[in-house]
Amino acid sequence: MNTVEQITTLKGGEFLVKDQDPMSTFTPEEYSEEQIMVKEMVNDFINTHYIPNEAKMEGLDIELTKELLTKAGELGLLGTAFPEEYGGSMQDFVTNMLLTETMSRSRSFSLSIGAHTGIGMLPILYFGNEEQKAKYLPELVAGTKYAAYCLTEPGSGSDALAAKTKAVLSEDGSHYVLNGQKMWITNAGFADVFCVFAKIDGEKFTGFIVERGWEGVSTAAEEKKLGIKGSSTRQVFFENVKVPVENVLGEIGKGHRIAFNILNIGRIKLGAGVIGGAKIVADQSVKYANERHQFKQAISNFGAIKHKLAEQAIQIWAVEAAIYRASNDIKIMEHDSLENGKTLSQALLGAAEEYAIECALMKVWGSEVLDYVVDEGLQIYGGMGYSEEAPMAATYRDARINRIFEGTNEINRMLSVDMLLKKALKGKIDMMSPVMAIQKELSAMPAMQSNDGKYDRELNMIKNMKKMFLLVSGATVQKFMTELENEQEMLMSMADVMGDIYVAESALFRAIKISEKEGEEKGTVYMDMARIYLDDAMERCSLNARRTVCSWAEGDMLKTLVMGVKRYAKYVPINSKNTRRRIADYLIKNNGYCF
Repeated sequence: MNTVEQITTLKGGEFLVKDQDPMSTFTPEEYSEEQIMVKEMVNDFINTHYIPNEAKMEGLDIELTKELLTKAGELGLLGTAFPEEYGGSMQDFVTNMLLTETMSRSRSFSLSIGAHTGIGMLPILYFGNEEQKAKYLPELVAGTKYAAYCLTEPGSGSDALAAKTKAVLSEDGSHYVLNGQKMWITNAGFADVFCVFAKIDGEKFTGFIVERGWEGVSTAAEEKKLGIKGSSTRQVFFENVKVPVENVLGEIGKGHRIAFNILNIGRIKLGAGVIGGAKIVADQSVKYANERHQFKQAISNFGAIKHKLAEQAIQIWAVEAAIYRASNDIKIMEHDSLENGKTLSQALLGAAEEYAIECALMKVWGSEVLDYVVDEGLQIYGGMGYSEEAPMAATYRDARINRIFEGTNEINRMLSVDMLLKKALKGKIDMMSPVMAIQKELSAMPAMQSNDGKYDRELNMIKNMKKMFLLVSGATVQKFMTELENEQEMLMSMADVMGDIYVAESALFRAIKISEKEGEEKGTVYMDMARIYLDDAMERCSLNARRTVCSWAEGDMLKTLVMGVKRYAKYVPINSKNTRRRIADYLIKNNGYCF
């Protein structure tokens, strides 16, 4: 195996400029007994309370939704991210991610519980004062009251800071008068507590804790949606609502810190949830392919179907590796921050902010993998997939929202590049040194890379993908500087290279770790998946890198950059057809998604 710098953990975004020891990265194969117990508890809850009531739940039975939230609270499932003094059990970040992934089996209810415990409650935990936490969190953790998050407005979606909801301080200074309208609010039909964002005097963007029972708070009828029909989504109106000054959340004028930091956690948790959903669809796809016979044999025998089954598994498994790699890094930073004297809020917020790049990328990759898996799942079912009697039609509708939730995928792509460049400008990531090293390398004769070790081919490909990104991003930033934010097409292409590097490297590290621990024979199917993803990622990275430079470079500069991309995109491909067939045969033999 190639020797790499023995770094156990990287800071956010550093995966682009530093090597990491594959054996030091966390993988889903390393869940603790306690984490597996939490997963089993969630599955028991779903089997006992959700599955028998699925039809009612997906028909939007609000009273039943509240009943299940309360039952989840009784079982401790609402408090795993909250301290014991508020009734929680304060599990680590990886455990909470696994809980989120497993809860995805409950379809729309997973949105209700996710909005309650995530964007609904976390703003109070992270930014609330002690009095606010003591007043609101115990009942929310217990599931006797329910939370919602009010940010989006008719005129401010992606541009959240353009909100028009207004708060004006009363003459006696005792309360703020709140007026405005919010829309697409999950849990709005039954929430008791709203985290609301408004501008004080129309200028200072600020968070408030608002109670449903206060005069002037009202909601519209339930939205008629394409999917996720079992979750409550309504507009919320505030008409001269008197909000006590003690219910200001965080600092006046600093509401953006609440909104954006909570979204960081929401993004990576969405990644976990959609991967959980994708596994279910992949499992159904394999089972149906084994059951469905055409031309006197199971359709799982056909190469076209095997390609689909294998690709579903490859993409799920690779992105899962990346999501839990990032999750464990967040967990480690939270722990280290607490050990170094940070408060709980400082530790949690600091970790989420540090890995905001990875959170954004995992939201994008997870949601797009789910869309791919669901689309191919429906195709495998054929005509039956279009019927409401089969599971794919509803799943197809439900999946689509995830590319819009928590910031559209376009916004998250651009944010990931923007956050990386800001870190580089602040000196938090040294990108200049590796960019200069690559420019120097390109002016010299190409050095021969060893491919003699077990994983040299794959590790060298990852290194070259990183060089490709640094070459293109370095030249592009030098060309546009602060004007780059206006070049959205290039930002999205650069983000696609970043994401493919992170997922491909994470998948490779996962396969290496399994092979080294379990032996090469057991690790064969995992290495097959990592290699397929890596080869395809190299092709995509090469395409997106060329798109970026062809968007602005001309003449000798264009030739130099394109030649550089071509140099780093060289690799010896594997037989992808046979490799995918081995993966598909493994799935078919096990009659389901079995990783």
